[in-house]
Amino acid sequence: MKISMYVTSLVKLVFLVLLVLQVSVAFPFDNKPPALAVYSAPANAELNTDFTVKVRQHSQPWKTLPVHLVKVDQVKGAKHTTENASMSYFDFSGEVEVSVTYNKGNIKQSRIRPLSYNIPHTVKGRTVIFKLYRPANLSVEINGDIFHNLHLFANPINTFTPDKRDTNLLYYGPGIHEVKGKILKVPSGKTVYLAGGAILRAQILIKDASNVRVLGSGMVDIAVKQGVRIANSKNVLIEGIFCTQCFTGGSDSVTIRNVKSMSYYGWGDGMNVMSSTNVLFDGVFNRNSDDCTTVYGTRLGFTGSSRNVTMQNSTLWADVAHPILIGTHGNTPNPDTLENLNYINIDILDHKEAQIDYQGCLSIDAGDNNLVRNVRFENIRIEDFRQGQLVNIRVFFNSKYCTSPGRGVENVLLKDITYNGKNAGMSIIAGYNEERKVKNIVFENLVINGQLISDDMKEKPAWYKTTDMANISVGEHVEGIVFRKR
Repeated sequence: MKISMYVTSLVKLVFLVLLVLQVSVAFPFDNKPPALAVYSAPANAELNTDFTVKVRQHSQPWKTLPVHLVKVDQVKGAKHTTENASMSYFDFSGEVEVSVTYNKGNIKQSRIRPLSYNIPHTVKGRTVIFKLYRPANLSVEINGDIFHNLHLFANPINTFTPDKRDTNLLYYGPGIHEVKGKILKVPSGKTVYLAGGAILRAQILIKDASNVRVLGSGMVDIAVKQGVRIANSKNVLIEGIFCTQCFTGGSDSVTIRNVKSMSYYGWGDGMNVMSSTNVLFDGVFNRNSDDCTTVYGTRLGFTGSSRNVTMQNSTLWADVAHPILIGTHGNTPNPDTLENLNYINIDILDHKEAQIDYQGCLSIDAGDNNLVRNVRFENIRIEDFRQGQLVNIRVFFNSKYCTSPGRGVENVLLKDITYNGKNAGMSIIAGYNEERKVKNIVFENLVINGQLISDDMKEKPAWYKTTDMANISVGEHVEGIVFRKR
């Protein structure tokens, strides 16, 4: 009996450790004392009554969170419809308990995503209850409804203390803030602080500036397209806020950390990078009505190559188009190079695209004479998306958006990629001609529905290609595809 109790306790301890590790993937460990910060909604803020959300620390009274109205894009056939979803946020350290009550009816089914976080929860009547031990960006979904779900952003405690006497601080406290012309242009050396409970009804524009920070837990209003725009600037930090889009063009040394991007309108790309270098996305959440994140060369008045771009510890949800897209746009007369691109420790929650030319969770489509090289996809967990492909790597000429095919795709590592689901279509890898090839593509520890795909896998008939086992169509002008174990 004692041995059995000891084993049971040990199993529970191991489970708890694993849970803490999963939830903390997007945020570093810290030794801060327990803390909890919640924020009231401003008067006249748009709210949604689908959920009642509460949070508390151990043995403390519950605190009710505002549930903000956010909008998402649902594609029905070839038509786009805007759906009303929910969003709540708070800041904490230590351990908290969360209560989510579904006000629209009974709970027949519930889940909390990303699924890889393995967050256990209990259902009591119409209420889902669970604990968090580290910050996380989550989707709470009831009865399989992904378009009227709760987006719950549990942020780390904000360590920045705004000094309102600081002449370099642009402070926006709790409340709704209007800006003349709907654009807040931020000069060099300034810090913009959006406090929790603040809603800014203007675009944050960082143009021809350096040493700029945008901090806080507040929001740029969902009606503001391209809520944050960084153009021809250097040394920029965006951290903690919510907005529709966060764009980077012609810039150097940009960090975007724990930013939540949600869009619902046409061309609603989440976090585009054009002609920029040294860009880091860390712990971001993207749910977008077009590509979640892209890397291009010359485009929209920005010129030159893109290099050293990393996205890590993040969550991507493409209601339309690609979660990740690299390479489409560039400069045919003066070719660009897109290189040293890294996507590490990412959860992909959805991908929905009926047009085959624009499918691919992990997509490199080299056009406009771009050369794409040295790309790393690592530790990426792909859930069962609605429609599309797992991988799309091509040198192509898309006459709708390009003026020439790309120069090539070289040196791509796809390591520790997992997919569990049944909706993935056939992936594509294809070059263009003998001068414009796809070369040196390495899959390491690719796991599809629990099956490890490798060149020496026992399940593969001798007359099959490994790509047959991975459901990948390989076209002409491709060389050096390898599937290996870790």
